[in-house]
Amino acid sequence: MILKKISFLFLYVLAAIPVFAQKQTSPLIAPDYQQQVHWVDSIYHSMTLEEKVGQLFMVDIFSNKTKAEVDKIKDLIRDYHIGGVIFSKGGPQQQAKINNEFQELAKVPLLIGMDAEWGLAMRLDSTYAFPWNMTLGAIRDNSLIEKVGAQIGRHNKRMGVHINFAPVVDINTNPDNPIIGNRSFGENKINVTEKALAFMKGMQGEGVLASAKHFPGHGDTDTDSHKTLPTINFSKKRIEEVELFPYRKLIKEGVASVMVGHLNVPSLESRQNFPSSLSKTIVTGILKEKMDFNGLIFTDALNMKGVANFDSPGDIDLAAFTAGNDILLISEDVPKASQKLIEAFQNGKITKERLAHSVRKILFAKYKVGLNNYQPVDTLNLIADLNSLENDVLYSELIENAITVVKNNKGIIPVKDLEKTKVAYVKFGDDDGTAFYNQLQKYTKVDTVSAAHLDELNEKLENYNYVIIGFHKSDANPWKDYKFTEQEQVWLYEIARKNRVVLTVFARPYALSDLSSTTNFEGLIMAYQNSRLAQEKAAQIIFGAIGAKGILPVSVGKESPEGTGYLTPNINRLSYGLPESVGLDSEVLSKIDSIANVAMSEEMTPGMQILVARKGKVVYDKNFGYHTYEKEKPVEWDDVYDLASLTKILATLPLVMELEEDHVITLNTKIKELLPKYKKTNKGNISLKELLSHYAGLEAWIPFYRMTMKEGDKPSVEYYRDQESKGFRTQVADRMYIRDDIRDSISNIIKNSELSRKITYKYSDLGYYILKNYLEEYYDTSLDYLTQENFYEALGANHLGYLPLNKFSKEKIIPTEDDKLWRRQLVHGYVHDQGAAMQGGIGGHAGLFSNANDVAKMMQMYLNGGTYGGKNFFEQETIDKFNTCYYCSENVRRGVGFDKPQLEEVGPTCGCVSMTSFGHSGFTGTFAWADPEEEIVYVFLSNRIYPDAENKKLITEDIRTKIQEVIYQAIQD
Repeated sequence: MILKKISFLFLYVLAAIPVFAQKQTSPLIAPDYQQQVHWVDSIYHSMTLEEKVGQLFMVDIFSNKTKAEVDKIKDLIRDYHIGGVIFSKGGPQQQAKINNEFQELAKVPLLIGMDAEWGLAMRLDSTYAFPWNMTLGAIRDNSLIEKVGAQIGRHNKRMGVHINFAPVVDINTNPDNPIIGNRSFGENKINVTEKALAFMKGMQGEGVLASAKHFPGHGDTDTDSHKTLPTINFSKKRIEEVELFPYRKLIKEGVASVMVGHLNVPSLESRQNFPSSLSKTIVTGILKEKMDFNGLIFTDALNMKGVANFDSPGDIDLAAFTAGNDILLISEDVPKASQKLIEAFQNGKITKERLAHSVRKILFAKYKVGLNNYQPVDTLNLIADLNSLENDVLYSELIENAITVVKNNKGIIPVKDLEKTKVAYVKFGDDDGTAFYNQLQKYTKVDTVSAAHLDELNEKLENYNYVIIGFHKSDANPWKDYKFTEQEQVWLYEIARKNRVVLTVFARPYALSDLSSTTNFEGLIMAYQNSRLAQEKAAQIIFGAIGAKGILPVSVGKESPEGTGYLTPNINRLSYGLPESVGLDSEVLSKIDSIANVAMSEEMTPGMQILVARKGKVVYDKNFGYHTYEKEKPVEWDDVYDLASLTKILATLPLVMELEEDHVITLNTKIKELLPKYKKTNKGNISLKELLSHYAGLEAWIPFYRMTMKEGDKPSVEYYRDQESKGFRTQVADRMYIRDDIRDSISNIIKNSELSRKITYKYSDLGYYILKNYLEEYYDTSLDYLTQENFYEALGANHLGYLPLNKFSKEKIIPTEDDKLWRRQLVHGYVHDQGAAMQGGIGGHAGLFSNANDVAKMMQMYLNGGTYGGKNFFEQETIDKFNTCYYCSENVRRGVGFDKPQLEEVGPTCGCVSMTSFGHSGFTGTFAWADPEEEIVYVFLSNRIYPDAENKKLITEDIRTKIQEVIYQAIQD
């Protein structure tokens, strides 16, 4: 008798536990299953019928609505015991506040849901938007999709959201689908399934329930279920093989819930125009029984016209529940629907077991997400937590992996020979393309070309041999217009017929479907979205700073089937990204801002450009201050500074290295072998190695300009004219021309100058005068031409060079000293160094102007071992040979041309760099340094000598090295 009682009790408990719990295969089962059952039992058995029915409803609220709207939901919580809330439009702080108020009222904690398919930004302001699913569908590496799911899961959890109605698993085989489109991972069922599964695993791994939607499949419709009832006119076999394919896999892998769409599917439901969400055949027969799904089943919103037009409020809810759904989402009338359900229970249409099945399933889900130990949402630092830097790091990685090269005839992508390439950018579309254009300009000179008429545009484009067309459409949401206008289609065809064109599309892939043909395009890039990062990454792919990796997730005509995607190479040009992507800490690196701002507030310099790159990626590139202390013109990225002595390692030295590598000279070559006129001088036997190591005994410098001054320290008319004239064609400043033969005088003065009696380390500019003479004699051309021809043009360093006034307006050139002694004017557009100025602005030791970006290209080329942009400028062994301290034993830290870290405590660096590092500093307040071991390039440009070269506060305060120290503190490795 006792045994029978125990058996009866056991059977009673079993009967009370839903089938999914008995099997313990439900995705809603928690690790502490016994405690979960106990909690569910205790809650369920304490509920009245009204409270049980209330659990079936999840109502919507906009957190930006009025107090009256919020109060209506509070009434539903109090009076109708609703089980959940789905939040929609609003802001995070207000939602968190309302959420906490709602939960405080609820007897049983509420299950909170949101539509956050691409992140909370789908519904909330001040939150993060990740790429659309269509963009993610282009990514080959599914581990990245899992990261997205996890990050979105963390955001939801931080907001107190327990279920995110994502991922969309609809297979978008219809380009005209008005509601899915970009929300789908694509048209390939396997790709869609793998992406959805990765997303689900990431999100559920963070404790947020996923919901696969829209069952049985909304991907091949041309109508919107928000407005009408779409029809899926396929055979049962086709739906089984395609639309249901992802669901089977996700169910097997433990998806927590499925949302049933409002669809007319004649092959699955015999009743004409009967919504799938109300069909017991589809919900129970197929999803629950045939597919063995034991998780939560949600209806799609019951206020959508696809179902709302079918019947009256209340009756629709009852039909949805009896069909097999567990949660009735966004009922049009909760009081009426609740009453209908209670009546159906009382008259036996809804059984006790049926009600228990759904209610207990909901309670199991609530326990699963931690509502057995509910905690209110902490609003402290909420917005900051939702917008952390790791979002940007992930977004950048996603876009970089998604962008797809659809066509690449003759390897037009990436651009290789910059010295032979003249690039035009033509903008199409109605959205902004500034980020794309600005990024293109970081690599070479790119001109914006536009015209009112096609013939005029084609005429202008005749001057270019590489045309980049950017098609920019808004990505404010996935449903924005993405099509080319009829005029744009005609213009595209005609431009591509006459020019070498790379078309870059910043819109959904289906934009290409309207083009009659893409045959004329040599290059075609699909960037998917018009975000700033998508624009920047697309430009980097065009120039080979990063390689293209993506594939088309959908077909766009016969020429571009799904799966198309060409891998393009990284040809070692600088890329641009976030510090964390190369193992640097952004927060630490931001201390540079403070140091820079202190330098300006203390008037150590009017302004500056600071650039940091690591592992070939620029991760810090900022401009501070103004051209002058008058603060009239802010410093911009393309403004150029007088580099002063950086000229030594960016102009003279690479030319010498080139000749050494070509075996024209060696490090042991003597000056007399370079220039025979030095044979019988005290400098004839100085070797190239000694000369460039500053271990030759040369005088530090000679103030050549003084010999051209007459009594009273005024420029002598014997040497100067205020206009160019015969014999006076060498310009040193505005309205100031020096005698052409002054160069010979300078050369002779150096040749006859004294040497130190004892050879010790002495930094000297004079060796670079000598090398300039040699190089220009050897090549029979100027240093200006040589550097452009041999290096700068191929590097795309269009802001680097001599004689800036020949290339830039004065407004783009940073002024230096107000020279009251010699030139008696503000030096602006002319080299500051007097000796270089007397050589017409082209010195071996000074004369270069540049922005930080182009200095970094030269330094990165050295760091790359002599390669950049697919070109081999030097062999690694050549760079190593010159980057060697040959006289360290004599306490000479210098390499051959390159400066090196200090051997003792005081020196040019922070003391935290590796001994293999190298670089140089300049008198005007410049600094460039490269570290092979940490793969770091650091460039600092300023005009600290404005308006007076005696201002040495930048130097005495060690601003440049303090910044360098911060860079090394930021290393996370």
